[in-house]
Amino acid sequence: MDHDQRRLLATMPLHAITATYGEAGLRERFAAEIGALPEAERHRVRRALDLAARLHAADRREREPYVNHLLRVTIRIVAYYGIRDPDVLCAALLHDAVEDHAADLADGGGRQRALAVLAASFGPRVAELVGAVTNPEFAPDRDRHAQYREHVARSLDRCPWARVIKASDFTDNGAGLMHTASGSRLRELAAKYAPLVPVLRELIARPDTPLAPAQRQRVLGQLDRAARRFAAVLPP
Repeated sequence: MDHDQRRLLATMPLHAITATYGEAGLRERFAAEIGALPEAERHRVRRALDLAARLHAADRREREPYVNHLLRVTIRIVAYYGIRDPDVLCAALLHDAVEDHAADLADGGGRQRALAVLAASFGPRVAELVGAVTNPEFAPDRDRHAQYREHVARSLDRCPWARVIKASDFTDNGAGLMHTASGSRLRELAAKYAPLVPVLRELIARPDTPLAPAQRQRVLGQLDRAARRFAAVLPP
């Protein structure tokens, strides 16, 4: 990728990068966004990306490689939320690792062992943040979407930094839904995410959420945009 293309990448919306350049473009943008970190921190964040890419290598998210989602979530936190905390960036890259690939992480073990592996490799705070955004095993006799909302509200209530990761994740899943799904799948996901908007809105608006005022307003605006898109998809 030449100099002019890299300059363009720095100004493009993340889903536009995905559509035009795919994973390679997102990786270029990611490398540029973490370029100002000290070398040791860059190395740790790159290790997290390498692990996430290996774990999710066979996974797809609708029509794209799953790693695209992880890259967008992390780039958004740096580029749009102004956060360069390497623990948060590592956790963002690995936020689905325990939920989707605990056995791969822990050599056949469960989620607690997988979190212990992350703690040993990246530090206890990274493992704590990943644990906070990892969905539990849901009870089969209750509505999954209701349990999902209850978990998000309970888990993020006590972990303000995890709200930052969840906000970016939800923005990619919610506001970005039109880019990644269609038909009945679009309606299914809109029904899952729409009731979560007021829950996240209240959490993000709290004074202990570690976002600067402009970034907080940006996230709240993205939540409002997601709500409008859900309303356009779902029946009145």
